[in-house]
Amino acid sequence: MNMKKLLLVVVAILVVFGKWADGFVEYGLNETEMSLIESYGVSNAIPNALMVGLTLIYGANAKGAVCLDGTLPGYHWHRGHGSGANNWLIQLEGGGWCNSVRNCVYRKTTRRGSSAYMEKQIPFTGILSDKAEENPDFFNWNRIKLRYCDGASFTGDSEHKAANLQFRGERIFWAGMEDLMSKGMRYAHQALLSGCSAGGLAAILHCDDFRSLFPRTTKVKCLSDAGLFLDAPDVSGGRTLRNMYTGVVGLQGVKKNLPRICTNHLDPTSNLINSVRTPLFILNAAYDSWQIQSSLAPPSADPHGYWHDCRLNHAKCNPSQLLFLQGFRNQMLNVIRQFATSHQNGLFINSCFAHCQTERQDTWFADNSPVLHNKPIALAVGDWYFDRAAVKAIDCPYPCDNTCHHLVFR
Repeated sequence: MNMKKLLLVVVAILVVFGKWADGFVEYGLNETEMSLIESYGVSNAIPNALMVGLTLIYGANAKGAVCLDGTLPGYHWHRGHGSGANNWLIQLEGGGWCNSVRNCVYRKTTRRGSSAYMEKQIPFTGILSDKAEENPDFFNWNRIKLRYCDGASFTGDSEHKAANLQFRGERIFWAGMEDLMSKGMRYAHQALLSGCSAGGLAAILHCDDFRSLFPRTTKVKCLSDAGLFLDAPDVSGGRTLRNMYTGVVGLQGVKKNLPRICTNHLDPTSNLINSVRTPLFILNAAYDSWQIQSSLAPPSADPHGYWHDCRLNHAKCNPSQLLFLQGFRNQMLNVIRQFATSHQNGLFINSCFAHCQTERQDTWFADNSPVLHNKPIALAVGDWYFDRAAVKAIDCPYPCDNTCHHLVFR
């Protein structure tokens, strides 16, 4: 099989990590490292945020379900109560990909490759919040964040013995699900598999797998946040993203765990999101900050720095750069056209320079949250999940939306 053709199919919906927060300073890493090491996250200093402890999945190593460095995988779980006691929300953590031995070796010395470096407690905000005023539809559900420590969106299954690397993301996903099923998830009345960034891709790839865990009487849906990444040419005409994923697929043994619709059909117009049978909600910024910075206009494609200011701050983009980005938005709308025709699917595509909007309280549900059709993201997702209303919201082009929380970097 031609790997580049395969990646044409996969990368239409691929997602990787991002960097967020107005004014947050990028880590002092070079561009190669930044494109492979996740640097977004929710600050531990959030006032009044619920802090939830880490649970390691003991026995996972017997199944070969281990992080890059061989340590046990884990998750954070806040139990549901009241009307949500038998409802379950699984959030698959994001955090980039590693596509070379060098980058994966570095990654295993971070929280994205080893549970030894994971925070013992993390804040639950946004879709994971336990407060009704912050998370109206899911606040009292069982809410779990499955930690990401494999570097291939919970899909790899191979190893590199010389470098002591274990690529076991597929096994980690199933070990996590089996552990939670044994702790009560098997009795779920309602369940939602979600994820942002690399976790958003995993939510798409494992959506039907998640559905298969439950009886048909259980209401099961999936939500992908910042998971719609396009195999678009960069500003030099090259294929930065495609080249990166070629390394990921080859190194981590991902191919055998991709859906057959992907591996059997090499037509680049094929779109994996259209093959998901379980109801799926796509939440995405039309001008995804990660893709602009690391796929569309990375320094490797912009050696003279023409895009440097624009890629860090949309307000500094000139008319020709904005025209290029509008073309990217148009391509995204073409990709989702067929997906949007299904009555069971949901869409929220806002014209923001953003990346991951479910875990941040200010973008999920707050007084000044982004809205489309007068509806914030949390209520749009809730209306879709509970079948209160159809949600197919697509924003007008930038700069018409004044509710965005644009990401600006310095």
